[in-house]
Amino acid sequence: MMKTDGNHVISAPSPQADGLTSVHLAGLAHDIKQEGRALGFQQLGIAGIDLGGAESRFQAWLARGFHGEMAYLDRHGRKRTRPAELVPGTVRVISARMDYWPHGSTDAETTLDNPQRAYI
Repeated sequence: MMKTDGNHVISAPSPQADGLTSVHLAGLAHDIKQEGRALGFQQLGIAGIDLGGAESRFQAWLARGFHGEMAYLDRHGRKRTRPAELVPGTVRVISARMDYWPHGSTDAETTLDNPQRAYI
């Protein structure tokens, strides 16, 4: 059961409470990362949700305007550093990275010169 003091998540259900051992979780993480690679992501990470140490640095970064025109970074206030408040029930965050221009990609002009292809 997730408990909160109104501002912070005090406890959340541990995956082990659902009968998953650390071996099961490691296997699941491996499978998720393999699937991410199969989908074309260059990197995939799985992290916990305790961002308390980073929250003040993130707020200072926002206050200095380093987010530029990316207003969505400030839109949810502190929920951005408290994932379980942004999406109740969150216990892990999965982040995937895909290069804008993957290695081995055809250059844009070659693609645009081919009427059967498109460039996005």
